[in-house]
Amino acid sequence: MNWAIIVSLACFVIIIFAIGIWSSRSIRSSNNFLQEYFLGGRELGGFVLAMTMIATYGSASSFIGGPGVAYTQGLGWVLLAMTQVVTGYFVLMILGKKFAIMARKYKAITMVDYMKERYKSPWVVIISALSIIIFLFSAMAAQWVGGARLIESITGMSYFTSLAIFAASVIIYVIIGGFRAVALTDAVQGVIMLFGTLILLIATIAAGGGISNIIADLTRENPNLVTPFGAEASLTPAYVSSFWILVGVGVVALPQISVRAMAYKSTQSMHRAIIVGTIVVGFIMLNMHLIGVFARPILPGIEVGDKVMPLLAMEVLPPWLVGIVLAAPLAAIMSTVDSLLILVSSTIVKDIYLNYIEPKATKAKVKQLSFGVTAILGIIVFLMALDPPNLLIWLNLFAFGGLEAAFIWPLILGLYWTKANKYGALTSMVIGISSYILFDTFYPQPLGMHSVTLPVVMSLIGFVIVSLLTNKYTSNQTDEHLQRGVGK
Repeated sequence: MNWAIIVSLACFVIIIFAIGIWSSRSIRSSNNFLQEYFLGGRELGGFVLAMTMIATYGSASSFIGGPGVAYTQGLGWVLLAMTQVVTGYFVLMILGKKFAIMARKYKAITMVDYMKERYKSPWVVIISALSIIIFLFSAMAAQWVGGARLIESITGMSYFTSLAIFAASVIIYVIIGGFRAVALTDAVQGVIMLFGTLILLIATIAAGGGISNIIADLTRENPNLVTPFGAEASLTPAYVSSFWILVGVGVVALPQISVRAMAYKSTQSMHRAIIVGTIVVGFIMLNMHLIGVFARPILPGIEVGDKVMPLLAMEVLPPWLVGIVLAAPLAAIMSTVDSLLILVSSTIVKDIYLNYIEPKATKAKVKQLSFGVTAILGIIVFLMALDPPNLLIWLNLFAFGGLEAAFIWPLILGLYWTKANKYGALTSMVIGISSYILFDTFYPQPLGMHSVTLPVVMSLIGFVIVSLLTNKYTSNQTDEHLQRGVGK
């Protein structure tokens, strides 16, 4: 057990807790507990908005699983991973001011709130809430596993002990600080990710004798490692192109990302976040996936890809620096976990309990329930993470695909198409979710593409056809939506 590494990481965790405690003052003084706890009072500036989107999106699958797959596949996976550069741009440009304006008019605190007011259908709300809960449990389990594996690799403690430490840290500070704590810690974590990946990439290149030597070593081992097609030539143009839907355009529909488009303070903040977010995402994604590929000649024979990043850091960096650099993947994991935890908690409390069980619950009861649900969710995910997969990136990407298949068209067409109605939204969600699960289970690469591609296309067709066929039954809903400013 290396105490220099442990002390560095402990200092990072202490800073995170300090931010959570400081943020809790806003919750205590706020007149609107729900908006403050779940949305940070809609006061995010441009830099914090950009960093919270980056840190939430840059998860354990990116910092732990991503380099692990790059280690296995080679430079082809780096090319595929760079499709994520446009993430922040697409989210804020497609949703943009219209989503923020409509969310404020509807007094929406969650994405399901928006869906409820836009489509006026309890079934849309129920399916939306269940989709978030089911798929985000998979995503949260992936993050819990990533955090535990990182602590396990660094300290030598058992996986169970590492998982318990990580889970306790995240649950406590999310309960203490809510969304504002999540956003502010995300800003800190985003900066750590930026510099941590850069330091580790430079050290890796130096340890490998320079880029030319590393490329030569990779070529000698397997020439496919330095081609766009991957070690086993499995990364076909169709698959790579379709992957862009999953980690590029489709990210718009991820509730944990789209909710941030509700929370910014001004249009200027949004524009600043677009620029900062695009640059930083590109920089981080390139660095960490190159690290995975370049690690292969330095540390050959790693069997569990998720351990590449921590093992490499301990190999090429002095101990005092390892803790600082490994705070980057720990930051990515914690920032995603806290965001997912607060999102699922808000779905249960705001979208299900307050809508359908006790609409007139007191502020004290809502606050108590929010804290309790967050704690219970954390414990459930802890239990799910006790038996982890070898490469958690696939668990995380499964959750991404399910959420995108469910929400992409009800969200986007609900904003921009006046004929979009509840029947079309329901059809789209049912087709998207069911077809995605079927494809992912029985036919994972239909026509050589990622399994999310066809469900997204099929759900679009279903949405348009059913909305047009049933438009005469929902004219009042459309008129009301127009009056509120949508579709102009």
